[in-house]
Amino acid sequence: MALTMVALCWKLSICFLFYQVVSGRARREGHYVAAVYEHESILSPAPAVLVERRAALELMGRNLDIYEQQVQAAARQGAQIIVFPEDGIHGFNFTRSSIYPYLDFIPHSHSGKWNPCREPYLYNDTEVVQRLSCMALQNKIFLVATYRKHNLYFESAFDTPAQPDHAFFDTPFAGRFGMFTCFDILFYEPAVSLIRQYNLKQIVYPTAWMNQLPLLSAVEFQQAFSTAFNVNILAANIHHPTLGMTGSGIYTPVKSFIYHNMESYGGKLIVAEIPVITADYKTNLESNERFRENLHDSCRTSTSTSLDDEVCFKEQEETPGRISEKRKGKEQSPPSFYAEMMYDNFTFVPLWGEKGELQVCANSLCCYLNYQKALLTDELYALGVFDGLHTVHGTYYVQACALVKCGGLSFSTCGQEVTDATALIDFQLWGNMSTPYIFPLLLTSGITLDFADHMGWKNNHYFLSKNRTSAGLLTAALYGRWYEKD
Repeated sequence: MALTMVALCWKLSICFLFYQVVSGRARREGHYVAAVYEHESILSPAPAVLVERRAALELMGRNLDIYEQQVQAAARQGAQIIVFPEDGIHGFNFTRSSIYPYLDFIPHSHSGKWNPCREPYLYNDTEVVQRLSCMALQNKIFLVATYRKHNLYFESAFDTPAQPDHAFFDTPFAGRFGMFTCFDILFYEPAVSLIRQYNLKQIVYPTAWMNQLPLLSAVEFQQAFSTAFNVNILAANIHHPTLGMTGSGIYTPVKSFIYHNMESYGGKLIVAEIPVITADYKTNLESNERFRENLHDSCRTSTSTSLDDEVCFKEQEETPGRISEKRKGKEQSPPSFYAEMMYDNFTFVPLWGEKGELQVCANSLCCYLNYQKALLTDELYALGVFDGLHTVHGTYYVQACALVKCGGLSFSTCGQEVTDATALIDFQLWGNMSTPYIFPLLLTSGITLDFADHMGWKNNHYFLSKNRTSAGLLTAALYGRWYEKD
C-alpha cells in the first residue's frame, strides 16, 4: 500500500541511496570522497497559495536542474556521496493545504524494494522521486535529498511524527551512515539516540539553518557536534543570505571544509576526501559518559592533532578549584553584569587588561577562565554563564560557559552578533558542567573555525584550552545540553 505525505503530514521528502562505487580518482585506503551542495533554491513567490501539480513540478524542476548539474560535477571529482539541503527542492513557508501539490507519493517501507528510475510506472505522482533516482543511478553515487524531520521549526504545514525515526543506510565505502535534519541536531531524539544506539560514525545532515551568533552559527555548531561525538558530518545548508541562511561543510573531528557566505548569492559545491572513522575510535562522548560514573581519576581528553590522542593538563597548569584561592588578596575582581545573549539572560564578567583569571556562576554552574591577550586591542570581551531552560524559538535546557567578543565597548553589547575581531587570545576555559553532552565551540573572525589544543574532563570540570587563536577570537564556549531537563 502506498502512503502519501499529505495524509501523514510529516516533514518527509526523499532520501535517495541508489549507488554503485564510483571509479573516479584514486583514493587513499580508509578514505572516501564526499560532497555537499549549498543550494540557493528557487522559491515560490506565493508559497501560501494553492497551485496545480503542474505548476509545482515546474518550480521543483528548476531546482532539480541545478541538482543534476551538481551531481554530475561531484561525480567527476570522484565523489561517492552527495548531500543536498532541507527544503532545497520546493522551498518553505507553505500552509497545510498549499504544500499538497509539491508532495510525491512515497511507498510504505513494507511495500518492498522499488527503483523509481527503472520502475516509474509503479506509483503515480512520483516525478521528483524518479528524477532524483535517475541522477543517482546514472552518476553511480549516493544521493541524499532530505528526510523525515522530528523537531519542527515553525513549520505549520507538517506534523511531528508519532515516533522518532532512526534512519540509516549502509555503503560499501564507509559503512553505515545515519541521517537527521536541521533542528534535530539540538535534541536527544533522534540525533543523539541514533548515534548512540547504532554506534554511528558517519552522518548526513540536510538543513535549512538560520545562523544565530554568537553560539549557534551553522558551521560553528556543525563542527562542535562532529568533535563532541567523534563523527564525520556531511552538512548541506540552504543559501539565502537575506534570511541568515548559509553555512555548509564536510567535517571531521580534527579538520573541516566549510562554506559560509553572507555577502553573495548562488550555490556552492564542496568536495573533500576524508578518513573513514571506525567504531574503534574513542569519542569525547565516551569520555564524557565516565563523568556520570565519577570515573575521573584518569584524565581522558582529545587534541587537534589526531583522532584518538589522549592528553592531560601539564602538571603546572591550574585546575579550576585553585583559581579562587590564587586570587585571594589580589585586586578586586571585575564587576558582574547581566546581558541578553541568544534570548537568554547571561551573567557576565568583563575581561580587563592583558591577562587575568575570572569566575562567574549561575545556578549550579560556575565557569572559570585563565586568559592572556597577545596584544591589547580596544575590543571588549566578557565571560558569560547561563544555566537554565531556553524558551525562545524552541524549548531546551542549556548549560553554557562562553567567552565572547562584545558588540561594542559597553556591557549592554555583550551577547550581540559579531562577525569580526582582532584579539588573539591564549585561554583555558572550565565549567563544572552537570551534563556529559558538551559541544566545544571555537569561532574566529570572519566566521572561520579553529580547533582546541586540549579539551576533556578534569576534576569534575570540562575544559577547553587554546594557545593563540589562529584569527581574532569571536567565541570560545562550552555549550552543554542537559536533555533530561527539556
